[in-house]
Amino acid sequence: MADHSIKGKTVIIAGGGKNLGALIARDLAANGAKAIAIHYNSAGARAEAEATVKAVEAAGAKAAAFQADLTTAGAVEKLFAEAVQAFGRPDIAINTVGKVLKKPIVEISEAEYDEMAAVNAKSAFFFLKEAGRHLNDNGKVCTLVTSLLGAFTPFYAAYAGMKAPVEHFTRAASKEFGERGISVTAIGPGPMDTPFFYPAEGADAVAYHKTAAALSKFTPTGLTHIEDIVPFIRFLVSEGWWMTGQTILVNGGYTTK
Repeated sequence: MADHSIKGKTVIIAGGGKNLGALIARDLAANGAKAIAIHYNSAGARAEAEATVKAVEAAGAKAAAFQADLTTAGAVEKLFAEAVQAFGRPDIAINTVGKVLKKPIVEISEAEYDEMAAVNAKSAFFFLKEAGRHLNDNGKVCTLVTSLLGAFTPFYAAYAGMKAPVEHFTRAASKEFGERGISVTAIGPGPMDTPFFYPAEGADAVAYHKTAAALSKFTPTGLTHIEDIVPFIRFLVSEGWWMTGQTILVNGGYTTK
């Protein structure tokens, strides 16, 4: 029987330097991960990534930060190669990378469309590809998407629309990697109380989102918090391995499919 615990496992986290990715890194280290490769996007995020490395090391795991813009296949290949060189082949690969755009379709430029496609869909595809190439047998892969995949709403065509392909990537990868015991899932949080959320929303929209979930009044802000998501990711990359090929919306009753 394969060992599906986190203890002693090697992890790679795209977008692991701050916000949700950083909390995942600290949580997995606290639960016994052996080594965690922490990716961050640009020089501006370096200090936060280095702080996360120190927190992970303080929890008893090895850690290192790796900078890369993952919107090219070559950059994703390089990230995995560097992580493998540092810590060996990973057992767990988690991708939290994403970019929000809230804008009417008729106002979205080709450049904006291309950027959203590259960040939200292309990078996810090639992250899955490299995970499939490099993960140890019985590994786990989880990608962050959005609960807007279950919403009927305007203005998020370029964001949710470019996260939607990840559902299909996840299903296909689960079938292709399953013969090696690798499970592949995606998690769609509701609107989260992080710096990722607020710049895209006006005051009226923020007020709406803070009351839209069935459980909103039982949280500090009414929004999804990163602490709400981490236990689900921990489960899916450990004992929850039998769930594969699925996209799970975790949002306190904000929306469903």
